[in-house]
Amino acid sequence: MATQERVYTIDDVRRLEQQPLNPTEKYYLIDGELAIKMAPAQQHALGASELSRHLGNFVAEHGLGRVLVECGYHPPDVRRTVLLPDVSFESRARASEAPLPTYAPYMPDLAVEIISPSQSFAQVRRKAEVCLRYGSALVWLLDPAAKFAEVWRRGDAGAPQGERIAADGELSGEDILPGFRLPLSRVFAN
Repeated sequence: MATQERVYTIDDVRRLEQQPLNPTEKYYLIDGELAIKMAPAQQHALGASELSRHLGNFVAEHGLGRVLVECGYHPPDVRRTVLLPDVSFESRARASEAPLPTYAPYMPDLAVEIISPSQSFAQVRRKAEVCLRYGSALVWLLDPAAKFAEVWRRGDAGAPQGERIAADGELSGEDILPGFRLPLSRVFAN
């Protein structure tokens, strides 16, 4: 990875996204390091759509909060980190009452990243660690090409802990979405 000379902030990201030369580019930041989020491929988009549909239906049926796609989040009082999970869940307790016109100043309860061919697992695991460090309780990393997932949560000592779920396994909402279960085969069906 190239050495970055400048440390970016949330304000820089907002300015970049509003420039006429960058109307469709999306950016994220981790500890001041700027990265461009590439447009998702069809396989990636289909996985995000399927997952958000199943999650959204469950959340709506049980009145638990809201499910969002590619929403920007930054930790409170941290100006050098902005993440854009592919899919996220915000509980009623965490979500602001009305959708904000800016990035959400908190991390979602559940963040989901779908691995693209342009990303490495190290990159998405880093995003998972940052989400957990700043308040997410659960992070799902899905690989549609290899058809498996990793579930990340804070362990007993607070350190991130990952678990691999095979293609014939299922995702669980655990304590965040009690009763939610989704076989990976339904996300990776196509």
